[in-house]
Amino acid sequence: MAEKNYFLHETSCVDDDVEIGEGTKIWHFCHIQRGARIGKHCSLGQNVNVSNNVKVGDGCKLQNNVSLYEGVELEDYVFCGPSCVFTNDLTPRAKYPKGRAGYKKTLIREGASIGANATIVCGHTVGRWAMIGSGAVVTKNVPDHALMVGVPAAQKGWVCECGQILHFEGGAATCAACGRSYRKANNTVTKDQ
Repeated sequence: MAEKNYFLHETSCVDDDVEIGEGTKIWHFCHIQRGARIGKHCSLGQNVNVSNNVKVGDGCKLQNNVSLYEGVELEDYVFCGPSCVFTNDLTPRAKYPKGRAGYKKTLIREGASIGANATIVCGHTVGRWAMIGSGAVVTKNVPDHALMVGVPAAQKGWVCECGQILHFEGGAATCAACGRSYRKANNTVTKDQ
């Protein structure tokens, strides 16, 4: 049996057929279910549940009480704040379960941040480096670098890869914190090379 190259707290449970990357830390009372794939150097806080067949990229941080249900995929460097919520069924019924074929897919793209107690309704994509405010309810696709707040979540601006709010003038913005520069055209933001 190979020595594991990640940290697993003794109170946590990992099912068979799970992959966990090097340097990942799984803290108290977590459950990693069959078929889950977790990347390198992730941090899973207390009471995190990663359901069957969920994919988590490298460098992700899942704070306490996050549940990733089947159908959810996190790309690299996604941040999930405490108690944020993901769903996988738009019309759930205890008496009429749909099973995995009925689950809607949810994709959280590279670097996106989901605030504490936010809800991501299934079947949507949250774009790269987007920022979802605490308590927001996402009910539609979110563009790259968008700042989303409220119930339902509405776009209130744009954010840099470092997380600071961008201020566009004439279709261009430079982050005051890190100096990255961006262009905006047709409601799409792209980082200058």
